[in-house]
Amino acid sequence: MPADSTGSPTPERPRMRAVVLEEFGVEPTLRSIERPTPGRGEVLVRVKASGVNPLDIKIKSGAAGHAQVKPPHVLGIDLAGVVTEVGPGVTRFDVGDEVYGMAGGVGGLPGTLAEYAAVDADLLARKPVRLSMVEAAALPLALITAWEGLVDRAGVGPRQLVLVHGGAGGVGHIAVQLAIARGATVFATGSEANLETIRGLGAEPIDYRATSMEEYVQSATGGEGFDVIFDTVGGATLDLSFAAVRPYTGRVVSILGWGEHSLAPLSFRGASYSGVFTLLPLLTGKHRAHHGNALAAAADLVDQGLITPIVDPTPYHLGTVGEAHQAVASGSRQGKVAVAVGTDTGSVEPEAESAS
Repeated sequence: MPADSTGSPTPERPRMRAVVLEEFGVEPTLRSIERPTPGRGEVLVRVKASGVNPLDIKIKSGAAGHAQVKPPHVLGIDLAGVVTEVGPGVTRFDVGDEVYGMAGGVGGLPGTLAEYAAVDADLLARKPVRLSMVEAAALPLALITAWEGLVDRAGVGPRQLVLVHGGAGGVGHIAVQLAIARGATVFATGSEANLETIRGLGAEPIDYRATSMEEYVQSATGGEGFDVIFDTVGGATLDLSFAAVRPYTGRVVSILGWGEHSLAPLSFRGASYSGVFTLLPLLTGKHRAHHGNALAAAADLVDQGLITPIVDPTPYHLGTVGEAHQAVASGSRQGKVAVAVGTDTGSVEPEAESAS
C-alpha cells in the first residue's frame, strides 16, 4: 500500500474498467484505471450504456483534430446511467437519479466507455422514462445537434416546410422527428433503401439519386423553396441547399459546413446560413447548461412518443467495443449503436498510467 508524506499508508483508490485509446490509429484497450471523484459542479455517474458516434471513429484514427483529443484517452461521448455521488454545489440531481447526456470524450474530458464518469451536471438531464439505458445512450449527440440546428438556429415551428438531408441517418432521423414534433411539414432525402424508414418517421421521402433539386423544390414547395433546410451531408448537398431555400425568410443549417462553398446562391435569395458545432460547450466549458436544458426538453418529447431513436439491435459491451466501432465505420449497423457497460467480464489489460 502506498504511503503519504508522513509515512502513513494511504488507502488505494477504487478502480474501474475503461476503454483507453493509447495512440491514434490503433485499437483501444480495456484497462483498469482509477475511478474518478466528482469535483465541484459534477456528479459521478455509474455508466450503464455509452453511445457510439461516427466522431468516435474519427477520433480513434486521429482524423478529428477539432475534437482536441490527446492520447492516452478514455473514448466515448454519450452516456446513460445512474448518479452514485453528488459533488459540491450540485442541486439538480440526487443519488439514484437516472440521467443521460453528451458527457465527455473530447478535449480534456475523459469519455464514457467506462464503468464510471465524473460529469459536469450542466451537461446532463434526467433520462426519458420510456427508453432503456441503451436507447437513451444512443440519443444525446444526435438530439443536441438537431436541437441546436432546428430550434436554436432555425426556430422551426408550425406550418413551415422543412427539408432534412440524410433523413435516415443518426442525426437526420432525430431531426425529422423533432421538426414534426414542432409542427412542421417535413421532407427528407435518402437513398432508395432508406425511403420507407423516412416515411415511417412521418416525413415525405425524396430519392436524391432519382430526383433533381429543381424537381423536388417544385413538387414540395411549388417552386418557392423550403423554409428550413437541415443538412447532415455537407459538400455538394450543402451547395444545392443554398438554391433550394425560400427567399428572404429561408434558413439553411448544416452540421458539416466545413468545406469551401460559394454563398452567392444564398445571398441572391436573401436567405441565411448557420453552422452547428455541438462540441463547443465541452471544449470551452461555456454554455454547458444549454445542453442539459435541451436534453430535458427533448426528454419530454421522447416520453410523449414524439421522438424515438432507431437503435441497432446487436448487443455490444466493453469487451466488444472494437466490433461496435467497426459496425459504425462500415455502415453495416441498423440504427444508432450503443455499448452496454457493466454487463460482461471482458478481459482487462495491465493498468494504464493515465487514461485522460
